[in-house]
Amino acid sequence: MTKAKQPFPVSEVRRYLEPGPIVLVSSRWQGRDNIMTMGWHTVLEFTPSLVGCMISSGNHSFQMIRNSRQCVINLPTTALTDTVVGIGNCSGSSTDKFAAFSLTPEEAEEVDAPLIRECHASFECRLHDDAMVDRYNFFIFEVVKAHVAPLPQDARDPALHGRWPVHGLRQDHQPQIAVPAGPAVRRRMPGPRLRARGPSCKKKTSQWQLYFACLLRRGAGGCSLA
Repeated sequence: MTKAKQPFPVSEVRRYLEPGPIVLVSSRWQGRDNIMTMGWHTVLEFTPSLVGCMISSGNHSFQMIRNSRQCVINLPTTALTDTVVGIGNCSGSSTDKFAAFSLTPEEAEEVDAPLIRECHASFECRLHDDAMVDRYNFFIFEVVKAHVAPLPQDARDPALHGRWPVHGLRQDHQPQIAVPAGPAVRRRMPGPRLRARGPSCKKKTSQWQLYFACLLRRGAGGCSLA
């Protein structure tokens, strides 16, 4: 039986409506590369392939992407969970993230921004419409080239088909961590299931709490430092 609904802050409804998965956005400007962790993005059109992304003006990546008008959206796997957390919690203004997190940049074919070799998929993007950047920090990109690794024949992980969630939130706004069962990083809608419990979850839970606390509390489009 559904419990009675209670009033909820309208400023927090994004916690229930945010799309997924968590992605890594790589950029290049004036000879420097950077990576940011991002959770605020949405598909806007099929042809041309348009993707909307919220990138906080406080992020180091904001000006790099605004100036270069291009980036690469990379889909990480749960093998990169610690890396995703770390990237979201340090600033590209003082950190070479490719070197710091042992990631491999690869040259793109259509844009001047690096792909991340260790990610399952990489989507080269050009800025299609910047009309809402000044007011809302909302970039509309066109995907001009896509690179996706083939799935193993026995791939059972629904995340790579856009269905496996990793975390949810309680109404008290404290992160509730779900144990990932396969190789993609994705959020889970709020609910009582799949809570991580026990000593074996302690380290991973702590890292996810740090990451999502930063993602959800410190700035739109990811951590305010990235």
